Amino acid sequence: MASVAFHTLGCKVNHYETEAIWQLFKEAGYTQTADENPADVYVINTCTVTNTGDKKSRQVIRRSIRNNPDAVICVTGCYAQTSSAEIMDIPGVDIVVGTQDRKKMIGYIEEFKQTREPKNAVGNIMKTRTYEELDVPAFRDRTRASLKIQEGCNNFCTFCIIPWAKGLLRSREPEQVLQQAKQLVEAGYKEIVLTGIHTAGYGEDFKDYNFAKLLQQLEEVEGIKRLRISSIEASQITDEVIQVVKNSNKIVNHFHIPLQAGSDTVLKRMRRKYTTQFYKERVAKLKQIFPDLAITTDVIVGFPGETEDEFQETYAFIEEMGYSELHVFPYSKRTGTPAARRDDQVDDNVKQARVQKLIALSQQLAKQYASSFENEVVEVIPEEEVKDDSGMFVGYTSNYLKVRVPATKEMVGQIVKAKITRAGYPESEAEFVRVIDHDAKQFV
Repeated sequence: MASVAFHTLGCKVNHYETEAIWQLFKEAGYTQTADENPADVYVINTCTVTNTGDKKSRQVIRRSIRNNPDAVICVTGCYAQTSSAEIMDIPGVDIVVGTQDRKKMIGYIEEFKQTREPKNAVGNIMKTRTYEELDVPAFRDRTRASLKIQEGCNNFCTFCIIPWAKGLLRSREPEQVLQQAKQLVEAGYKEIVLTGIHTAGYGEDFKDYNFAKLLQQLEEVEGIKRLRISSIEASQITDEVIQVVKNSNKIVNHFHIPLQAGSDTVLKRMRRKYTTQFYKERVAKLKQIFPDLAITTDVIVGFPGETEDEFQETYAFIEEMGYSELHVFPYSKRTGTPAARRDDQVDDNVKQARVQKLIALSQQLAKQYASSFENEVVEVIPEEEVKDDSGMFVGYTSNYLKVRVPATKEMVGQIVKAKITRAGYPESEAEFVRVIDHDAKQFV
């Protein structure tokens, strides 16, 4: 029986797609092995969001070739899409597939075994107008299920290469989304995370259907206890979406709303589609629904031309918003983007100093947010056992607090009530109260 090993770089969408590609291999009779082991086929799912992503992807490709020089090396993903010729030039690479046509991969591998002819199967992603249906009935890490609902992005922010790697926005047919949601519930998942490249842009390419309507229909899927949106742009938090959130019993009290900069002049240079005032108003509407709302965000520090005053505006805005956590990225030149061509690049030392200030602020805000839940009873889904024989498990609340709780292996993936005894960051500690999951009566 042939074996396959996967290595995934980059975002959650890539991890979802690797799971989907594994389903194709499984159906073709392959077994899976760890990527550091000798395998008959290596599939490297690459990332190109920064130049560093390209470099890491090349390192992993070369390592796979060294692991088994006789293996079939198949490279896919974003770096494969944007730089297929560069990858084909690496001695030992046999097949390159971009961010489309993953279903043809097994056929290409079989063909290669016969002909030994390397194949570059990357086409023009900008011409692709339909969503590639890739199903994942279950995940190896069992507790939270990702459900990919769209692909691509039409925004063309000046720092971002993703539209060139993933193509323009394409939404998955609602019937397929709902069918997979039901499949995931049947597989035992309580929490579903809606994911995509521009997740809440879902439906912009449909005539009479949008993201709010999809949320409404997912609300009706029996068995989903938590519905989480992996990321939503401020410009997509429409009044219709807010109304659906307000009426929902499943959408969680945590939203990841990318900010990128808290300065309107920087946002304009980035070609983002909102102002800080608009962003603030949208968040205020969500806070009316959830007084204990957790907002997490992404921030790019040291974008070309960022002055000290603009950075201070960002710092002050973040303080005012009271995020529960920040993901801070120093601006990284991405070859081929307008921002990389600017001649007002910020000095690396200045950039790093600003990054450190925001990381310190993030930790302060995260501790502040967590502390408001001390002695509160919360609902946690235990995910995995802590590797120290303490009998503690780590899991997440609906508002994405990471909690350590005494549990048993049977409780993994179930919803339990726990009282937070020591609030902190990155983890809070809690004591077990009881299992509240109706499907888990035997533990109550």
